[in-house]
Amino acid sequence: MKQKIKGTGHLVVNGDITINTSRSKASFYRRIYVAYLIDSGINTPKELLDATKMPRRTLQDTLAALGEVGIQAERSGGTKNLTYQIVNWGAINKDWIENNLQHVIDVLE
Repeated sequence: MKQKIKGTGHLVVNGDITINTSRSKASFYRRIYVAYLIDSGINTPKELLDATKMPRRTLQDTLAALGEVGIQAERSGGTKNLTYQIVNWGAINKDWIENNLQHVIDVLE
């Protein structure tokens, strides 16, 4: 059983193990996770909101900050048919994300 202690970055597993995740690490993981989803075809705001369960504003901020970690994303379409596409991963290793996807998701839960 996992339980997150709200606002601390701590995760309690089976009542006795605590894992501390820094806010900057969680922010980085959030960015690469969203980029991974976009690259996997989950590339509209609605699909991203449904997949991540993020608040809309958090998703907007995350999308706007992809460039800060070297990921280049392009927007296309209008308000009702907006989509995103990853154009360049920069220094991010997409294979690492695929191989560690469950860990990334666990950190973000």
